[in-house]
Amino acid sequence: MRCEICGKKIMGKPMKTKIESSTMLTCNECSKFGKIQREPPKSRKRSPARKKPRFEEPSQEILEDYSQVIRQAREKNGWSREDLAERIYEKASVITRLESGKMMPDIKLARKLERILNIKLIEKIEDIKSEDLEPSVQRGATIGDIARIKRN
Repeated sequence: MRCEICGKKIMGKPMKTKIESSTMLTCNECSKFGKIQREPPKSRKRSPARKKPRFEEPSQEILEDYSQVIRQAREKNGWSREDLAERIYEKASVITRLESGKMMPDIKLARKLERILNIKLIEKIEDIKSEDLEPSVQRGATIGDIARIKRN
């Protein structure tokens, strides 16, 4: 192999050198004209016994009647919308939109509201198992086989 800058025959391993925006294979002498690019360390494959178990976080969703729950808890504490907004570091317009149902809180905002108002807005959803989705052998599939029925 020859150096891409001077053309000399390279003895040993060529240096991967970045000169301006080009990466070239150079000899040791020409590598001083740019920045030597180091190869990332090769990843070692882990044996199956050393694998760390992955834990899936249960899915979460906001309650359907979140707007009423927020408003009732705020009124119970005797706070105005501005007071609540100040306590959770949000704008009063956010509280207005939440209570009117025009805006659904994300998980982070819902957690702040839960903590400040001492309420429950987030519910955990258990993963549906594949055998729960399979229709019964004796009858055809029903909507209940497909949809998760919500109970209050």
